Amino acid sequence: MLKSGDVVLAQIQFLDSFETKKRPVVVLFKEFTNFVVAGITSNLDMKGIPLAKKEGAIKDSVIKTNYIFTITEKAITKKLFNLSKEKRTVLYNELDKRIARLKE
Repeated sequence: MLKSGDVVLAQIQFLDSFETKKRPVVVLFKEFTNFVVAGITSNLDMKGIPLAKKEGAIKDSVIKTNYIFTITEKAITKKLFNLSKEKRTVLYNELDKRIARLKE
């Protein structure tokens, strides 16, 4: 059973094509058989929350808080690790800030 803060490998379809690739994402929450997730990239030039190898990532990465989407349970191929409580707090605080800006 996956939970919030789990980093998983998932088959992600790109918006501009029918191509899919396995990519890491972090689970934000589950709704029925779907998961709302945030994308993770190893492109350190991207904005987001740093995720280091020592935290469980395969390589230093960034959680992209501007790349939130829904995937089906079937798209998830493997659980990789779980974010620490501290990292989850940083992630949720950043998402709260983004939502608050929408209300302005």
